[in-house]
Amino acid sequence: MSNSAPVYGGQALLEGVMFGGQDHTVTAVRRNDDSIDYYYAKKPKKPIFQKLKKIPFVRGVIALIESSGLGAKHLQFASERYDVDPGEEEVDGPEMSKLQMILGVAVVGVISFIFGKFVFTLVPVFLAELFSPWVTGKYPQIFLETGFKLILLLVYLYFISMTPIIKRVFQYHGAEHKVINCYEAGMELTVANVQKQSRLHYRCGSSFILFTVIIGMFVYFFFPTDPLWLRIVIRILLIPVVLGISFEVLQATNALRDIPVLKYFGYPGLWLQLLTTKEPKDEMVEVAIASFNKLHEVEKNPELAMELHHD
Repeated sequence: MSNSAPVYGGQALLEGVMFGGQDHTVTAVRRNDDSIDYYYAKKPKKPIFQKLKKIPFVRGVIALIESSGLGAKHLQFASERYDVDPGEEEVDGPEMSKLQMILGVAVVGVISFIFGKFVFTLVPVFLAELFSPWVTGKYPQIFLETGFKLILLLVYLYFISMTPIIKRVFQYHGAEHKVINCYEAGMELTVANVQKQSRLHYRCGSSFILFTVIIGMFVYFFFPTDPLWLRIVIRILLIPVVLGISFEVLQATNALRDIPVLKYFGYPGLWLQLLTTKEPKDEMVEVAIASFNKLHEVEKNPELAMELHHD
């Protein structure tokens, strides 16, 4: 893909995929009757945000704020169109199906990521503090805290990926990546071509999450760990700093992905994606392709957006 080519991002949803370009976003979801339903939302262009997005280490936080609001609209649409399989209700009960649906939204939602960032930032602090009688000193405590953070993240992802609906969301996540990889390779978007692509991608939000853990460890080295209350306050205040730096690292690893040796900097994030993506079925790839093609149609002719579900 040339440097002048547009950059696309995406998000896995309940039985669907959202893709976004510079100005437009489109979601496609598969209904139980095998039809595909679409949703359109225009990307907001607030002047102050547009200026802030030009500032390194600030633009990542702004992009996250923008995508949280926009992503919530697509998540709500997919949730409203979500058809619970009657057989699933008979086995697990209506309450379990509803709970699984909420978890599915939470896994891929940026809003829940912000909440989860607080949880996964502070819980390891308390766990590391429990070992303070045996693990003493600033740096050993930070290493222990980071270790707990990684363990919590991996255990959480592993166990939720075992639920049927989360597995399907992760399959759609894989379909999203495959479509973008196929597009960036300059290949025609057919099911056969898309399925040949990797389900991993350097710009994935999963990589971003992992980078926040790694970058956070290095940032914490510059700040005290005692007393506990100060450590907690510092961790909270540093969340936007860690997010901003991690965003720049994510962009850098994507830019270096075709350079020998340097491409390995992005591998930890790709490894995490082995948990957050699964190989999709052909019908899932069809939905992802439909979403991406519909986005292209809207980009060429914005008036077509009026024919889709929208705000």
